Amino acid sequence: MTDTRIRLLREEDWDEVVALEERAYAASGLSEGREALRSRHRASPSTCFVLEHAGGFGGYLLALPYPLFHCPDLSLTGDGAAQQSNGGSNLHTHDLAIVERARGLGLARRIQRHLEETGRAARYRTLSLVAVRGSEVLWSRLGYRARPEIGLPASYGTEAVYMAKPLEPAVTESTLGSSPGAERG
Repeated sequence: MTDTRIRLLREEDWDEVVALEERAYAASGLSEGREALRSRHRASPSTCFVLEHAGGFGGYLLALPYPLFHCPDLSLTGDGAAQQSNGGSNLHTHDLAIVERARGLGLARRIQRHLEETGRAARYRTLSLVAVRGSEVLWSRLGYRARPEIGLPASYGTEAVYMAKPLEPAVTESTLGSSPGAERG
C-alpha cells in the first residue's frame, strides 16, 4: 500500500474529520461534534493521526492518555473531558474512522498498529478503547480483551464494551541487554 501514509492530524484536517465522524456515528447517536473532537486532540496531539489514502483523506484516529478502566464521557464537550485525561500508563483510542471508499482494505488495522508503535515509543503499558456497534469482534482480532465488568457512561449506549490490551515494549538492542564484550557509554 504505497499510496497510504499516516501523519499527525493538522488544523486543515478538521472539516474532513468532523464530516467523517458524523457520517460514521450520527445515526447511532454517538456523534460528538467538532468541539468535543478537538478537545480530545488538544489533550494529546502527538497521538492523533490522519490516514492519507489514494491521494486524499482516508480516515483518522484520536487517542489520548486516560486512566485504565475509564473512558471519556461522550456527553462532555470542550475541555471538560480532556481535563480528566491524566492517563498515566494507558493510551485510550477514543475514535477511529475510515472513509467509506477505503473500508475493507486493512487500513484500520494499519493506523491502529501505528498507534501501538507510538505508544510503545512513549512507554505506555496498555491500550484501551470502547467498542461500539458490535466492533468488539474486530478489536478482539487485534488483541483487545473485552472487560464487560467495567461500567461505561450512558452516552455510549447499552451495547458498548470496554476493551483493553497490554502493550508489550518494543524489542530493541537496549531492551535485550548488551552482548558479551560490548562496551557501555
